[in-house]
Amino acid sequence: MAKVSPAQFVRQVRQEISRISWATRRDTGLATITVFVMASIAAVFFLLVDMVLSNVVQFVLGFGS
Repeated sequence: MAKVSPAQFVRQVRQEISRISWATRRDTGLATITVFVMASIAAVFFLLVDMVLSNVVQFVLGFGS
């Protein structure tokens, strides 16, 4: 790998940064809301699954007594 001077490195970094397409404020907000909604849906789903499985296990273990 060729050695690059610090000044040339900084120029290359600035050149690469200018090529980045940054997300707009609206896109970032929508993505954040989407993540919170999906996390909430997943939390409710796993809560319900946990409750059902808990009841099934209690029912099965109740046969022994």
